[in-house]
Amino acid sequence: MTKQVVYIISIVLLLSVMTGGCRKKLDDLYYDPDQTVQPSIEKFFTEMLNNDRVRPSYWNIRTFVAMHTGIYTQSLGYLNTTTAYQQNAGYCQDRWNDFYRPGAAANGGNGGIMAHYRLIESLYESLKDEQQKLNAGVFLMAAKVVLYDQASQIVDLWGDIPFSQAGTVSTSGDIVYAAFDNASNIYDVMLDGLKNAALYFSSAQLSTAVHASFGKQDILLNGQFDKWQRYANSIRLRLLMRLSFVNEEKAKAEALNIINNPGLYPLIDGASGYVPASTDVLLQPLSNYVDDLHNALSEVFNYSAPDYMLNTVMKPANDPRIPVLFDKYGRTDGDQFIPNTDYNGLPVSFNAEQQQVNLGRYAILDSATFLFNSKLPGIVITAPEVNFLKAEAWERWGGGDAQAAYETAVRQSIAFYFYLNNISSSTRTPVSSPATAAIDSFLQNDQMKYTGTVNQKLAKIWIQKWLHFGFLQSVQGWAEYRRTKYPVLQFYPSTLPGYELPPSRLVYPSSETSYNTNYATVKDRDVRTGRIFWDVK
Repeated sequence: MTKQVVYIISIVLLLSVMTGGCRKKLDDLYYDPDQTVQPSIEKFFTEMLNNDRVRPSYWNIRTFVAMHTGIYTQSLGYLNTTTAYQQNAGYCQDRWNDFYRPGAAANGGNGGIMAHYRLIESLYESLKDEQQKLNAGVFLMAAKVVLYDQASQIVDLWGDIPFSQAGTVSTSGDIVYAAFDNASNIYDVMLDGLKNAALYFSSAQLSTAVHASFGKQDILLNGQFDKWQRYANSIRLRLLMRLSFVNEEKAKAEALNIINNPGLYPLIDGASGYVPASTDVLLQPLSNYVDDLHNALSEVFNYSAPDYMLNTVMKPANDPRIPVLFDKYGRTDGDQFIPNTDYNGLPVSFNAEQQQVNLGRYAILDSATFLFNSKLPGIVITAPEVNFLKAEAWERWGGGDAQAAYETAVRQSIAFYFYLNNISSSTRTPVSSPATAAIDSFLQNDQMKYTGTVNQKLAKIWIQKWLHFGFLQSVQGWAEYRRTKYPVLQFYPSTLPGYELPPSRLVYPSSETSYNTNYATVKDRDVRTGRIFWDVK
């Protein structure tokens, strides 16, 4: 395949990802053909991983999390303005775009998961030499895991999405607008694909040179096959539990098979010892990154400690994570700063004016852990989440020690947030981790202790998982909140007609409603009160 042909295919693939509005400059998308001998699978794979929708970048937190999922989950404080629950069309278009095609980081994120995957797939299929194809297979299989992980989030936000045809071209090279795939069917494809990918990484045998090449390009897991296997199995477990109320038979059989056979299906669970930096799947910031989140969270007053999380869940239990999640803050009276004497979340029952004039009287997100920490990684999946999933599965269906999994998850969550505090680039002295005895005592608190009915135990699992997700993983938090209906949050009703409460799904962006002729097949279901297929409780 010549340089010119590969370049043309690359550009056509990018253009065919059915996104209509706000086009990024083509000059920013890919390599200059006069300077590049051959676009490579390896480089496209690295670009696929380099995703500012995974990292807590300014743009992602400011325009998507702080205005949408952080509010819908109450994992951030926010002002009860009349438009608080109204979806921002432009910012959601950006979020959609950044999955389907790559863009300049300055315009919201690089990513382009689907476009990069189709390029990798196309180049892989064009290989004629069997050894080259064998060597390239590791990049294709890892790319599939990333695609399915990211695509599941788009499904969880919107429902039916263009998937199987997205990024493809017709035999004539014409742009083809992709059909909307059924969300449940997409889940089936992803579950099968993740199972196959995990199997591949459990037994793949590649030369030292190929393994080294993969490790060099793999900025997520540094070429660790064992970690890729665990990543694929863990995302599969997440998706199985996500659909467990709509297809319990399938979820029960497959989830229990995974968690009860760790030798065959190793997970990101910290079973051999939990060290967040090496156990969890985290996308580290680039070496030249110096920004932080204080502007992203202060520009729309989202830095306040959320009411339910702090006041109802954490304070009554004397949660040891409070000092690394929040600052007490304070207010200025004349020339004097008056610090608050306790941690208190901004009341969600206040109207916007009451909230704004009283901001200084309430706690805020911790400055070292969150606001001024340029070392925050992008969180893909962590051991605490996996152990909460195991706890839920065993509590509902038996076969394992649900209490042990729950307590392990809470202990790991504490360790995780102290880790984020301790890697901070802030000048504040890191907070010392709590002693084991203190955590033991915390777990025996009436609010935390694993006692009660099955439903009461499940509620504890789900609330603690929601707390662990926080705003950094509020996309996952929103999905789980809708699936489980926990925690039971109260929202201040907006007076804007049609937007009184948060939505149960995002409506499609204008690129689809205006340009994709296949939109007619989903138009009747494109309402903010619609439900994703797994949302049946």
